[in-house]
Amino acid sequence: MPKVVSIHSYRGGTGKSNFTANLATTVASLGNRVGVVDTDVPSPGIHNLFCLEPEQMGKTLNNYLWGESPIEEAAYDVSVKTGVESPGKLFLVPSSVKADEIARILKDGYDVKLLNDGFRSLVKALKLDYLFIDTHPGLSKETFLSIAISHVLILILRPDKQDYQGTAITVDVARQLKVRKMLLAINKAHSKLNLEALKQKVEETYSETVAGVFPLSEDMVQLASEGVFCMKYPEHPVSQEFRKVAQQIIEG
Repeated sequence: MPKVVSIHSYRGGTGKSNFTANLATTVASLGNRVGVVDTDVPSPGIHNLFCLEPEQMGKTLNNYLWGESPIEEAAYDVSVKTGVESPGKLFLVPSSVKADEIARILKDGYDVKLLNDGFRSLVKALKLDYLFIDTHPGLSKETFLSIAISHVLILILRPDKQDYQGTAITVDVARQLKVRKMLLAINKAHSKLNLEALKQKVEETYSETVAGVFPLSEDMVQLASEGVFCMKYPEHPVSQEFRKVAQQIIEG
């Protein structure tokens, strides 16, 4: 049965899209058929990590939400661009980066139920093993849908007081929505922190499992979203941490 994995954070700037791209690519590189949907419609960006340029995006998630095309027509095979080899496959459904189309979505909104229908259609049409949803930060009806239908919800937080408070709210909401499995991922942990102690503190605070702790990496910053880090630097400690999280998704 295909598994839906939502990647979410209460606040922006946590590295959510970078995390989604690296985790999805890692799972695909292990021989799985993986789809990624960018539902961060107001501020899309994950396409950059998959080296998909705006001029290459004929159809987007927006076109599907407006009833202009099936969602699978907005799915782009980015396997070659990311270095994923057969039998693995990686597909991306991007959101539009055109200012007028973003403005239209913000002004008129869209039928959230369509998203759920689209996810089902995509899984079936592309024969996906995993569907990753890159969400918009914060809490909204779109977020609630993604959380509610997820087999796994990964909440990303930084070691930061605002993130801690926001994550507490999100964990409570996820429990009310009866999410099947929740994992936490700590991102951008600076070098002076004791990572094991940090992991223990976060697990005790939220009574949830920390799937991975990711150090603040200058190497990742230098890549500047031009590609998927774990494929360019497979032996890097950050890439190894993504493999650890991927195994928990696959085995769980």
